[in-house]
Amino acid sequence: MRAPFVTDRRDLLRLATAAAALAWLPRGAYAQARWTHTPFALGVASGAPAADSIVLWTRLAPERGGLPNGGRDPLPVRWELAEDEAFTHIVRDGETLALPELGHSVHVEAGGLQPNRSWYYRFHSGDATSPTGRTRTLPAADGRADRLRVAYASCQRWEHGRYAAWRHMREDAPDLVMFLGDYIYEYPNIAAAIRSFPTIGWVHTLQEYRDRYALHRSDPDLQAMHAACPWLVTWDDHEVQNDYAGVHAGDPRPVGMNAVADFPARRAAAYQAFYEHMPVRASEYARAIASAASTPELRVYTRYRWGRLADLLLLDTRQYRDAQACPPKDRPGGAIDPATCAALSDPARTLLGSAQEQWLDATLAHAAGTWTVLGQQSLFGRRDFLAGPGQLVSSDGWDGYPAARRRLTATLQRRQVANPVLLGGNEHENWVGHVLDDYARPDSARVGVEFCGTSITSHPGSADRLPARLAENPHFVFADAAHRGYGLVDFSPRRVATTLRGLDDAQRPDAAVSTLARFTVEAGRPVLERA
Repeated sequence: MRAPFVTDRRDLLRLATAAAALAWLPRGAYAQARWTHTPFALGVASGAPAADSIVLWTRLAPERGGLPNGGRDPLPVRWELAEDEAFTHIVRDGETLALPELGHSVHVEAGGLQPNRSWYYRFHSGDATSPTGRTRTLPAADGRADRLRVAYASCQRWEHGRYAAWRHMREDAPDLVMFLGDYIYEYPNIAAAIRSFPTIGWVHTLQEYRDRYALHRSDPDLQAMHAACPWLVTWDDHEVQNDYAGVHAGDPRPVGMNAVADFPARRAAAYQAFYEHMPVRASEYARAIASAASTPELRVYTRYRWGRLADLLLLDTRQYRDAQACPPKDRPGGAIDPATCAALSDPARTLLGSAQEQWLDATLAHAAGTWTVLGQQSLFGRRDFLAGPGQLVSSDGWDGYPAARRRLTATLQRRQVANPVLLGGNEHENWVGHVLDDYARPDSARVGVEFCGTSITSHPGSADRLPARLAENPHFVFADAAHRGYGLVDFSPRRVATTLRGLDDAQRPDAAVSTLARFTVEAGRPVLERA
């Protein structure tokens, strides 16, 4: 009997590379099917852009009726990439197979394209045609680029609200979306859900992860934003399990789940479902999987270059980290007192893992853009929750890995990185601050700036505590917990301008959006100015 997910990395390597190779099969290579309901109910997406290529994604999953033969067969899919929305000038096309072992997902790597221009794409399966997506290639690595708009977002818990934020983001017309984690949550339904799941249980098998992704992908506002421009994607913990750390299980709820010694299998299933639903490169993932020594790996840390204007680096702070130090009450997340946790000061503890740290150091040594953007999962700067003497910090974010944070700030300085801008998520609140060389000294040198975004829907903590926390942590200049939404970052050769966009009520599909605050930073001067 076939395993419920691809446990052997060599199998996933074979399947992913085979599917990618099939993207260039000749026209009419496979018989065409007839559909009673569209197989493209999850929409289309693009991502992993380069100057000469782009990944085109879809997954065959009919809104009703199911797949032919119970979904056991490979299914042919034809794709087209054109210069115009009417598809009168098709520049690339081909056929591929949507394989059942990979959830009938499709990851086409369309290459040989001109840099720095827009394209339109669509898929066909039998007599069904997908919605049209719009994408773009990056400027040439050494090419001039005068502007770039990046939207950043995270944390879209389904039952906490509606996705009006995606509709407003689409109207703001970003060039790229940087998604920073918690695309799904593994939790069951809550009593006061704004919208509920078809099933109420916890998510821990491949089919359950697939179903949870498919539910999110069914939302029309999210689908439209995926179809509007390329996405750069990474993950955080809820794509697998709350507060997990590398190969260590996280949140012990529900009671007894972690007693079943199969967290590696759960993580492998979650990683496969992530791959099946994201516009990522099959070839890149296959190489990472092939080089893994034991536990299957999916590499999400990578670099994108927007000409000479910006280097965009995505990090992975989940897959390779050490376990959290001194977990309170045997729970891996939560707040801890550094004075009572000797392990916190261990210089060997890592959040990124040694291989990713080495890659980051080497990549930063060759960062050539005016701006260097690090997209990662959480708040970077120290945040002391305790007013007055003493400290209380999060064990799960960078505060729980201070040696790793010091190594990163030291690398930024040693490599003389131009204009670092750190983007983060996870907190369900907006935080804006200066990145310091030493957070123990408020007058320490400013290394860069950071913008940690609020959530699309996920609930925040209490807004009443923010004034005291800002006073306790003066390297932060702004915080807001009252609004859900996203951020827009506009880059130019002279300055970066970040706009924080917030909804009036994320529980309503017709929520209005407004600008909460706007900050600018001049090139060569890491100082936040309120616009």
